Amino acid sequence: MLGLAFGLAVTIGNTIGAGILRTPGDIAGLLPTALGFVGIWVIGGVYALLGANALAELGTMMPRSGGQYVYAHDIFGEYVGFVVGWMDWISTCASTAAIATVIGESAVGLAGSPSGVAPVAMIVVAAFTVLLLGGTKRGDRTQQLTSLLKTIALIALVIACFAFSGRATTLSAPAARDATTAGVGFAAFLLAAQSVIYAYDGWSGPIYFSEELNDPARQIPRSMFYGLAGVAAIYLLINIAFLHAVPLSTLAGSKLAAGTVASAIFGAAGGRIVQVLVVLSLPSAVNACILMASRTLFSMSRDGVGIPVAARVNPRGTPIVSLVATGLVSVAFLATGTFETMIAVAAFFFVANYATSFLGLILLRVREPNRPRPYRTFGYPWTTVLVLLGSLAFLVSAIFADRRNSMFALGILVVSYPVFRLTRPRPTTLVPAE
Repeated sequence: MLGLAFGLAVTIGNTIGAGILRTPGDIAGLLPTALGFVGIWVIGGVYALLGANALAELGTMMPRSGGQYVYAHDIFGEYVGFVVGWMDWISTCASTAAIATVIGESAVGLAGSPSGVAPVAMIVVAAFTVLLLGGTKRGDRTQQLTSLLKTIALIALVIACFAFSGRATTLSAPAARDATTAGVGFAAFLLAAQSVIYAYDGWSGPIYFSEELNDPARQIPRSMFYGLAGVAAIYLLINIAFLHAVPLSTLAGSKLAAGTVASAIFGAAGGRIVQVLVVLSLPSAVNACILMASRTLFSMSRDGVGIPVAARVNPRGTPIVSLVATGLVSVAFLATGTFETMIAVAAFFFVANYATSFLGLILLRVREPNRPRPYRTFGYPWTTVLVLLGSLAFLVSAIFADRRNSMFALGILVVSYPVFRLTRPRPTTLVPAE
Protein backbone atom coordinates (compact mmCIF):
# COMPACT_ATOMS: atom_id res chain seq x y z
CA MET A 1 0.00 0.00 0.00
CA LEU A 2 1.07 3.59 -0.70
CA GLY A 3 1.58 6.36 1.85
CA LEU A 4 1.44 10.15 2.01
CA ALA A 5 5.00 10.44 0.68
CA PHE A 6 3.92 8.79 -2.57
CA GLY A 7 0.89 11.09 -2.86
CA LEU A 8 3.08 14.15 -2.44
CA ALA A 9 5.66 12.78 -4.89
CA VAL A 10 3.08 12.06 -7.60
CA THR A 11 1.47 15.50 -7.14
CA ILE A 12 4.79 17.33 -7.43
CA GLY A 13 6.27 14.96 -10.01
CA ASN A 14 3.23 15.06 -12.28
CA THR A 15 2.54 18.80 -11.97
CA ILE A 16 5.99 20.30 -12.42
CA GLY A 17 7.08 19.65 -15.97
CA ALA A 18 8.70 21.62 -18.75
CA GLY A 19 6.00 24.30 -18.48
CA ILE A 20 7.65 26.26 -15.68
CA LEU A 21 10.90 26.37 -17.66
CA ARG A 22 9.19 27.59 -20.84
CA THR A 23 6.05 29.62 -20.07
CA PRO A 24 7.45 32.57 -18.03
CA GLY A 25 8.65 34.10 -21.30
CA ASP A 26 5.13 34.01 -22.75
CA ILE A 27 3.69 35.43 -19.52
CA ALA A 28 6.21 38.27 -19.48
CA GLY A 29 5.22 39.20 -23.03
CA LEU A 30 1.53 39.25 -22.13
CA LEU A 31 1.72 40.88 -18.69
CA PRO A 32 4.74 43.22 -18.82
CA THR A 33 4.69 44.32 -15.18
CA ALA A 34 6.25 42.58 -12.19
CA LEU A 35 2.93 42.58 -10.32
CA GLY A 36 1.04 41.02 -13.23
CA PHE A 37 3.85 38.57 -14.00
CA VAL A 38 3.98 37.20 -10.44
CA GLY A 39 0.30 37.73 -9.64
CA ILE A 40 -0.95 35.45 -12.43
CA TRP A 41 0.98 32.54 -10.88
CA VAL A 42 -0.78 33.22 -7.57
CA ILE A 43 -4.15 33.20 -9.34
CA GLY A 44 -3.27 29.93 -11.08
CA GLY A 45 -2.34 28.39 -7.75
CA VAL A 46 -5.65 29.47 -6.21
CA TYR A 47 -7.56 27.94 -9.14
CA ALA A 48 -5.68 24.66 -8.71
CA LEU A 49 -6.32 24.63 -4.95
CA LEU A 50 -10.04 25.24 -5.51
CA GLY A 51 -10.08 22.38 -8.00
CA ALA A 52 -8.31 20.09 -5.55
CA ASN A 53 -10.78 21.18 -2.88
CA ALA A 54 -13.65 19.88 -5.04
CA LEU A 55 -11.99 16.69 -6.29
CA ALA A 56 -10.93 15.76 -2.75
CA GLU A 57 -14.59 15.28 -1.82
CA LEU A 58 -15.24 13.06 -4.83
CA GLY A 59 -12.02 11.12 -4.29
CA THR A 60 -12.80 10.30 -0.67
CA MET A 61 -16.42 9.41 -1.51
CA MET A 62 -15.37 7.03 -4.29
CA PRO A 63 -11.91 5.71 -3.36
CA ARG A 64 -11.38 3.71 -6.55
CA SER A 65 -8.27 3.97 -8.70
CA GLY A 66 -8.76 5.46 -12.16
CA GLY A 67 -8.94 9.23 -11.79
CA GLN A 68 -11.86 11.32 -12.96
CA TYR A 69 -13.21 8.46 -15.07
CA VAL A 70 -14.49 6.90 -11.83
CA TYR A 71 -16.60 9.93 -10.94
CA ALA A 72 -17.95 10.46 -14.46
CA HIS A 73 -18.96 6.78 -14.66
CA ASP A 74 -20.64 6.85 -11.25
CA ILE A 75 -22.48 10.17 -11.65
CA PHE A 76 -23.29 10.44 -15.37
CA GLY A 77 -23.28 6.82 -16.52
CA GLU A 78 -21.29 4.62 -18.87
CA TYR A 79 -21.16 6.90 -21.92
CA VAL A 80 -19.75 9.95 -20.16
CA GLY A 81 -17.39 7.65 -18.27
CA PHE A 82 -16.32 6.14 -21.61
CA VAL A 83 -15.47 9.58 -23.07
CA VAL A 84 -13.70 10.89 -19.97
CA GLY A 85 -11.75 7.66 -19.44
CA TRP A 86 -10.57 7.08 -22.99
CA MET A 87 -9.59 10.71 -23.59
CA ASP A 88 -7.79 10.81 -20.25
CA TRP A 89 -5.85 7.64 -21.03
CA ILE A 90 -4.92 8.55 -24.61
CA SER A 91 -3.99 12.14 -23.79
CA THR A 92 -1.86 11.06 -20.82
CA CYS A 93 -0.02 8.66 -23.15
CA ALA A 94 0.55 11.62 -25.49
CA SER A 95 1.80 13.69 -22.56
CA THR A 96 4.21 10.89 -21.68
CA ALA A 97 5.58 11.01 -25.23
CA ALA A 98 5.91 14.80 -25.14
CA ILE A 99 7.81 14.82 -21.84
CA ALA A 100 10.08 12.00 -23.00
CA THR A 101 10.81 14.01 -26.17
CA VAL A 102 11.96 17.01 -24.13
CA ILE A 103 14.25 14.69 -22.14
CA GLY A 104 15.53 13.22 -25.42
CA GLU A 105 16.27 16.67 -26.84
CA SER A 106 18.29 17.63 -23.78
CA ALA A 107 20.12 14.29 -23.58
CA VAL A 108 21.06 14.44 -27.26
CA GLY A 109 22.16 18.05 -26.82
CA LEU A 110 24.43 17.11 -23.93
CA ALA A 111 25.92 14.28 -25.99
CA GLY A 112 26.59 16.67 -28.86
CA SER A 113 24.67 14.50 -31.31
CA PRO A 114 22.60 16.13 -34.08
CA SER A 115 20.00 13.36 -34.10
CA GLY A 116 18.51 10.54 -32.08
CA VAL A 117 15.83 12.39 -30.07
CA ALA A 118 13.03 9.91 -30.82
CA PRO A 119 15.08 6.77 -30.02
CA VAL A 120 16.25 8.27 -26.71
CA ALA A 121 12.67 9.23 -25.84
CA MET A 122 11.49 5.70 -26.64
CA ILE A 123 14.22 4.25 -24.42
CA VAL A 124 13.09 6.53 -21.57
CA VAL A 125 9.47 5.36 -21.88
CA ALA A 126 10.46 1.69 -22.23
CA ALA A 127 12.83 1.89 -19.24
CA PHE A 128 10.19 3.34 -16.93
CA THR A 129 7.58 0.87 -18.15
CA VAL A 130 9.86 -2.10 -17.39
CA LEU A 131 10.83 -0.57 -14.06
CA LEU A 132 7.20 -0.17 -13.02
CA LEU A 133 6.38 -3.77 -13.93
CA GLY A 134 8.35 -4.64 -10.80
CA GLY A 135 5.40 -3.78 -8.62
CA THR A 136 3.63 -0.98 -6.77
CA LYS A 137 6.39 -0.56 -4.17
CA ARG A 138 8.99 -0.07 -6.87
CA GLY A 139 6.78 2.54 -8.50
CA ASP A 140 6.44 4.26 -5.14
CA ARG A 141 10.21 4.41 -4.58
CA THR A 142 10.87 5.54 -8.15
CA GLN A 143 8.32 8.34 -7.91
CA GLN A 144 9.68 9.59 -4.62
CA LEU A 145 13.30 9.51 -5.84
CA THR A 146 12.64 11.23 -9.18
CA SER A 147 10.43 13.88 -7.55
CA LEU A 148 13.14 14.58 -4.98
CA LEU A 149 15.70 15.02 -7.78
CA LYS A 150 13.32 17.41 -9.54
CA THR A 151 12.83 19.51 -6.42
CA ILE A 152 16.57 19.69 -5.73
CA ALA A 153 17.32 20.67 -9.34
CA LEU A 154 14.74 23.47 -9.38
CA ILE A 155 15.81 24.82 -5.99
CA ALA A 156 19.39 24.84 -7.29
CA LEU A 157 18.18 26.96 -10.22
CA VAL A 158 16.54 29.42 -7.83
CA ILE A 159 19.69 29.66 -5.69
CA ALA A 160 21.82 30.22 -8.79
CA CYS A 161 19.58 33.08 -9.95
CA PHE A 162 20.02 34.89 -6.64
CA ALA A 163 23.65 33.97 -6.03
CA PHE A 164 25.00 34.78 -9.49
CA SER A 165 22.63 37.49 -10.70
CA GLY A 166 25.48 40.00 -10.50
CA ARG A 167 27.15 38.15 -13.38
CA ALA A 168 24.10 38.51 -15.63
CA THR A 169 24.84 40.11 -18.97
CA THR A 170 22.38 42.22 -20.92
CA LEU A 171 20.82 40.14 -23.64
CA SER A 172 18.83 41.46 -26.55
CA ALA A 173 15.20 40.90 -25.74
CA PRO A 174 13.44 38.28 -27.85
CA ALA A 175 10.77 39.47 -30.21
CA ALA A 176 7.81 40.10 -27.93
CA ARG A 177 4.25 41.05 -28.66
CA ASP A 178 3.32 44.70 -28.83
CA ALA A 179 2.37 45.76 -25.32
CA THR A 180 -0.49 47.87 -26.64
CA THR A 181 -2.16 44.77 -28.02
CA ALA A 182 -0.83 41.88 -25.95
CA GLY A 183 0.42 43.41 -22.73
CA VAL A 184 -2.83 44.89 -21.48
CA GLY A 185 -6.47 43.99 -21.33
CA PHE A 186 -8.59 40.99 -20.55
CA ALA A 187 -7.47 39.06 -23.65
CA ALA A 188 -3.83 39.17 -22.51
CA PHE A 189 -4.85 38.13 -19.00
CA LEU A 190 -6.86 35.20 -20.38
CA LEU A 191 -4.00 33.97 -22.57
CA ALA A 192 -1.60 34.23 -19.67
CA ALA A 193 -4.03 32.37 -17.41
CA GLN A 194 -4.23 29.55 -19.96
CA SER A 195 -0.46 29.11 -19.90
CA VAL A 196 -0.37 29.14 -16.10
CA ILE A 197 -3.25 26.64 -15.77
CA TYR A 198 -1.41 24.28 -18.13
CA ALA A 199 1.71 24.64 -15.96
CA TYR A 200 -0.29 23.77 -12.82
CA ASP A 201 -2.16 20.87 -14.41
CA GLY A 202 -1.34 17.49 -12.87
CA TRP A 203 -2.33 18.17 -9.26
CA SER A 204 -5.05 15.48 -9.45
CA GLY A 205 -2.43 12.69 -9.54
CA PRO A 206 -3.30 11.07 -6.16
CA ILE A 207 -6.90 10.24 -7.17
CA TYR A 208 -5.60 7.79 -9.78
CA PHE A 209 -4.30 5.55 -6.97
CA SER A 210 -7.14 5.78 -4.43
CA GLU A 211 -7.44 2.01 -3.89
CA GLU A 212 -3.69 1.67 -3.34
CA LEU A 213 -3.43 4.35 -0.65
CA ASN A 214 -3.27 3.30 3.00
CA ASP A 215 -5.90 5.83 4.09
CA PRO A 216 -7.51 7.57 1.08
CA ALA A 217 -9.89 9.61 3.26
CA ARG A 218 -6.91 11.44 4.76
CA GLN A 219 -4.20 11.00 2.14
CA ILE A 220 -6.08 12.25 -0.93
CA PRO A 221 -6.78 15.76 0.44
CA ARG A 222 -3.41 16.02 2.16
CA SER A 223 -1.47 14.83 -0.89
CA MET A 224 -3.14 17.33 -3.20
CA PHE A 225 -3.13 20.30 -0.81
CA TYR A 226 0.39 19.87 0.56
CA GLY A 227 1.71 18.93 -2.88
CA LEU A 228 0.09 21.96 -4.51
CA ALA A 229 1.39 24.25 -1.78
CA GLY A 230 4.88 22.97 -2.57
CA VAL A 231 4.37 23.39 -6.32
CA ALA A 232 3.01 26.95 -5.92
CA ALA A 233 5.95 27.88 -3.68
CA ILE A 234 8.45 26.52 -6.22
CA TYR A 235 6.72 28.31 -9.10
CA LEU A 236 6.68 31.63 -7.26
CA LEU A 237 10.32 31.27 -6.21
CA ILE A 238 11.39 30.45 -9.78
CA ASN A 239 9.56 33.43 -11.28
CA ILE A 240 10.81 35.84 -8.61
CA ALA A 241 14.33 34.46 -9.14
CA PHE A 242 14.04 35.01 -12.89
CA LEU A 243 12.96 38.62 -12.29
CA HIS A 244 15.88 39.10 -9.91
CA ALA A 245 18.36 37.77 -12.46
CA VAL A 246 17.21 39.55 -15.63
CA PRO A 247 14.84 42.40 -16.55
CA LEU A 248 11.26 41.49 -17.43
CA SER A 249 11.82 42.83 -20.95
CA THR A 250 14.59 40.25 -21.46
CA LEU A 251 12.23 37.41 -20.51
CA ALA A 252 9.37 38.69 -22.69
CA GLY A 253 8.89 36.48 -25.73
CA SER A 254 11.49 33.89 -24.72
CA LYS A 255 10.50 30.36 -25.77
CA LEU A 256 12.65 28.88 -22.98
CA ALA A 257 12.79 31.33 -20.09
CA ALA A 258 15.13 29.15 -18.03
CA GLY A 259 17.57 29.06 -20.95
CA THR A 260 17.44 32.85 -21.34
CA VAL A 261 18.21 33.35 -17.64
CA ALA A 262 20.95 30.71 -17.55
CA SER A 263 22.60 32.20 -20.64
CA ALA A 264 22.52 35.67 -19.08
CA ILE A 265 24.21 34.37 -15.92
CA PHE A 266 26.58 31.71 -17.22
CA GLY A 267 27.05 32.68 -20.85
CA ALA A 268 27.62 29.88 -23.35
CA ALA A 269 27.45 27.26 -20.59
CA GLY A 270 23.89 28.31 -19.73
CA GLY A 271 22.31 26.12 -22.40
CA ARG A 272 24.05 22.99 -21.14
CA ILE A 273 23.05 23.81 -17.55
CA VAL A 274 19.40 23.92 -18.57
CA GLN A 275 19.77 20.64 -20.46
CA VAL A 276 21.12 19.00 -17.29
CA LEU A 277 18.21 20.54 -15.36
CA VAL A 278 15.72 18.99 -17.78
CA VAL A 279 17.33 15.54 -17.65
CA LEU A 280 17.22 15.62 -13.84
CA SER A 281 13.77 17.14 -13.37
CA LEU A 282 11.48 15.58 -15.99
CA PRO A 283 11.81 11.79 -15.43
CA SER A 284 9.43 12.06 -12.44
CA ALA A 285 6.72 13.33 -14.79
CA VAL A 286 7.24 10.38 -17.16
CA ASN A 287 7.00 7.95 -14.24
CA ALA A 288 3.84 9.63 -12.92
CA CYS A 289 2.13 9.75 -16.33
CA ILE A 290 2.72 6.06 -17.02
CA LEU A 291 1.46 5.13 -13.55
CA MET A 292 -1.66 7.30 -13.88
CA ALA A 293 -2.58 6.26 -17.43
CA SER A 294 -2.27 2.57 -16.56
CA ARG A 295 -4.69 3.00 -13.64
CA THR A 296 -7.25 4.72 -15.87
CA LEU A 297 -7.20 1.93 -18.45
CA PHE A 298 -7.32 -0.69 -15.69
CA SER A 299 -10.38 0.89 -14.07
CA MET A 300 -12.23 1.27 -17.37
CA SER A 301 -11.49 -2.32 -18.32
CA ARG A 302 -12.68 -3.57 -14.97
CA ASP A 303 -15.99 -1.77 -15.54
CA GLY A 304 -16.43 -3.12 -19.07
CA VAL A 305 -15.74 0.06 -21.07
CA GLY A 306 -12.05 -0.62 -21.76
CA ILE A 307 -10.05 -3.62 -22.91
CA PRO A 308 -11.14 -6.69 -20.90
CA VAL A 309 -7.64 -8.18 -20.63
CA ALA A 310 -6.31 -4.87 -19.25
CA ALA A 311 -8.06 -5.54 -15.94
CA ARG A 312 -5.47 -8.20 -15.03
CA VAL A 313 -3.27 -7.53 -11.99
CA ASN A 314 -0.14 -9.48 -11.07
CA PRO A 315 0.60 -10.72 -7.50
CA ARG A 316 2.59 -7.53 -6.79
CA GLY A 317 -0.50 -5.38 -7.39
CA THR A 318 0.55 -4.09 -10.82
CA PRO A 319 -2.00 -3.86 -13.67
CA ILE A 320 0.56 -5.37 -16.05
CA VAL A 321 -1.48 -5.36 -19.28
CA SER A 322 -2.66 -1.77 -18.91
CA LEU A 323 0.89 -0.72 -17.97
CA VAL A 324 2.39 -2.36 -21.07
CA ALA A 325 -0.42 -0.96 -23.26
CA THR A 326 0.30 2.52 -21.91
CA GLY A 327 3.99 2.17 -22.72
CA LEU A 328 3.29 0.87 -26.23
CA VAL A 329 0.84 3.66 -27.09
CA SER A 330 3.30 6.27 -25.77
CA VAL A 331 6.05 4.79 -27.96
CA ALA A 332 3.62 4.75 -30.92
CA PHE A 333 3.05 8.49 -30.45
CA LEU A 334 6.82 8.98 -30.52
CA ALA A 335 7.21 6.83 -33.63
CA THR A 336 4.50 8.66 -35.58
CA GLY A 337 5.15 12.15 -34.22
CA THR A 338 1.44 12.73 -33.66
CA PHE A 339 1.56 13.49 -29.94
CA GLU A 340 1.69 17.28 -30.44
CA THR A 341 -1.65 17.25 -32.26
CA MET A 342 -3.09 14.89 -29.68
CA ILE A 343 -1.98 17.13 -26.81
CA ALA A 344 -3.46 20.21 -28.46
CA VAL A 345 -6.78 18.37 -28.76
CA ALA A 346 -6.48 16.74 -25.34
CA ALA A 347 -5.94 20.08 -23.59
CA PHE A 348 -9.59 20.80 -24.32
CA PHE A 349 -10.64 17.46 -22.81
CA PHE A 350 -8.44 17.86 -19.74
CA VAL A 351 -10.33 20.99 -18.67
CA ALA A 352 -13.65 19.52 -19.84
CA ASN A 353 -13.01 16.55 -17.53
CA TYR A 354 -12.45 18.92 -14.62
CA ALA A 355 -15.67 20.79 -15.43
CA THR A 356 -17.52 17.46 -15.56
CA SER A 357 -16.20 16.51 -12.12
CA PHE A 358 -17.10 19.88 -10.58
CA LEU A 359 -20.61 19.67 -12.02
CA GLY A 360 -20.86 16.09 -10.78
CA LEU A 361 -19.99 17.20 -7.25
CA ILE A 362 -22.88 19.69 -7.32
CA LEU A 363 -25.30 17.07 -8.67
CA LEU A 364 -24.31 14.57 -5.98
CA ARG A 365 -24.90 17.14 -3.26
CA VAL A 366 -28.45 17.54 -4.61
CA ARG A 367 -29.19 13.88 -5.42
CA GLU A 368 -27.44 12.18 -2.51
CA PRO A 369 -27.12 14.69 0.34
CA ASN A 370 -26.77 11.94 2.97
CA ARG A 371 -24.04 9.97 1.19
CA PRO A 372 -20.95 9.61 3.43
CA ARG A 373 -18.36 12.27 2.68
CA PRO A 374 -15.07 11.76 4.56
CA TYR A 375 -13.95 15.14 3.22
CA ARG A 376 -16.40 17.95 2.52
CA THR A 377 -15.46 20.70 0.06
CA PHE A 378 -14.50 23.88 1.91
CA GLY A 379 -16.73 26.85 1.05
CA TYR A 380 -19.28 24.81 -0.90
CA PRO A 381 -21.14 25.77 -3.08
CA TRP A 382 -19.34 29.04 -3.82
CA THR A 383 -15.85 27.62 -4.25
CA THR A 384 -17.12 24.82 -6.50
CA VAL A 385 -19.25 27.17 -8.61
CA LEU A 386 -16.30 29.54 -8.95
CA VAL A 387 -13.92 26.86 -10.19
CA LEU A 388 -16.62 25.43 -12.48
CA LEU A 389 -17.20 28.85 -14.06
CA GLY A 390 -13.45 29.29 -14.42
CA SER A 391 -13.21 25.97 -16.26
CA LEU A 392 -16.12 26.85 -18.56
CA ALA A 393 -14.56 30.24 -19.33
CA PHE A 394 -11.32 28.45 -20.14
CA LEU A 395 -13.13 26.10 -22.56
CA VAL A 396 -14.93 28.96 -24.31
CA SER A 397 -11.69 30.92 -24.68
CA ALA A 398 -9.95 27.79 -25.99
CA ILE A 399 -12.59 27.44 -28.71
CA PHE A 400 -11.90 30.98 -29.92
CA ALA A 401 -8.12 30.92 -29.40
CA ASP A 402 -7.52 27.51 -31.00
CA ARG A 403 -10.56 26.96 -33.17
CA ARG A 404 -9.05 24.18 -35.30
CA ASN A 405 -8.07 21.84 -32.48
CA SER A 406 -11.14 22.70 -30.40
CA MET A 407 -13.42 21.84 -33.32
CA PHE A 408 -11.47 18.61 -33.78
CA ALA A 409 -12.06 17.82 -30.09
CA LEU A 410 -15.78 18.51 -30.47
CA GLY A 411 -15.82 16.28 -33.56
CA ILE A 412 -14.26 13.45 -31.55
CA LEU A 413 -17.01 13.95 -28.99
CA VAL A 414 -19.70 13.68 -31.67
CA VAL A 415 -18.38 10.42 -33.16
CA SER A 416 -17.63 8.92 -29.75
CA TYR A 417 -21.24 7.94 -29.10
CA PRO A 418 -21.66 5.58 -32.08
CA VAL A 419 -18.23 4.12 -31.26
CA PHE A 420 -19.40 3.59 -27.68
CA ARG A 421 -22.57 1.84 -28.88
CA LEU A 422 -20.63 -0.41 -31.27
CA THR A 423 -18.13 -1.47 -28.63
CA ARG A 424 -20.71 -2.28 -25.98
CA PRO A 425 -21.21 -6.05 -25.46
CA ARG A 426 -24.55 -7.22 -26.76
CA PRO A 427 -26.89 -8.67 -24.14
CA THR A 428 -27.22 -12.43 -24.25
CA THR A 429 -30.68 -13.64 -25.26
CA LEU A 430 -31.83 -16.39 -22.93
CA VAL A 431 -33.74 -19.23 -24.55
CA PRO A 432 -36.44 -20.59 -22.24
CA ALA A 433 -36.13 -24.24 -21.35
CA GLU A 434 -38.45 -26.70 -23.09
